[in-house]
Amino acid sequence: MSTEFNTGSRVEHPGFGKGVIVSVEAEYYVIWFKSQQGTKIVNKNENLQLLTVSDNGPINITVTLGDIEDALERILNRRIDTSETIPMAIKWNKGTLVFKPAEAEVQSKEIPIETFFHKIVMVRDKLRVMEQKINAHKMLTDYEKVELQQYITGIYGSLTTFNILFKDSDHHFKGVVGKE
Repeated sequence: MSTEFNTGSRVEHPGFGKGVIVSVEAEYYVIWFKSQQGTKIVNKNENLQLLTVSDNGPINITVTLGDIEDALERILNRRIDTSETIPMAIKWNKGTLVFKPAEAEVQSKEIPIETFFHKIVMVRDKLRVMEQKINAHKMLTDYEKVELQQYITGIYGSLTTFNILFKDSDHHFKGVVGKE
C-alpha cells in the first residue's frame, strides 16, 4: 500500500533525486526535480522517500496564459529597473551645468552634471523599454511598429548632442546613420 503525499511535500526519487510535489492526480504525482530543472510524472506506486511532509491539501489553481504573461512582464520590468551603471566621461566629474538666461534680471540655474547625466541615461533606458513594448505588442501591425520605431530613432538622433557626456561610445545615442 502506497502512502498519499500532499502538494508541497518534499520527496526523493531513486532516479531523479530530490523534488517537490506540485500536483497530485488520481494515479500519479507531478514532481519538480532540481536535477531535471523541470517536472516529471511519477506513478504513485513508485518508491518515493518522504523528506518533508506538507500540511497543504491539494491546490487546484488554473494558471492562464495571461497570468504567465503578467508574471513575465513583472520579472522583466524588475530586471530592466536594475540596469547597469553607465559611466560618465571623467572630464565631467564634479562639473556644473549652468543655465544662463539672456535677461540679466533672471537668475541663472546650476545643476551638477552628474544629475543631468543620470536624467539623460534614464530617458535612454525608458526609450529602450518603449521599443521593446512596441516590438512585442500584439495589436500593432508591422507597419505601425516600423512607424513608431522611426519616431524613436528620431528621438535618439535628437539626443546625440549628449553623447559627449558618455565615457564609452558604445553607450551613445544613435539616430539615423549620416544624420548625427
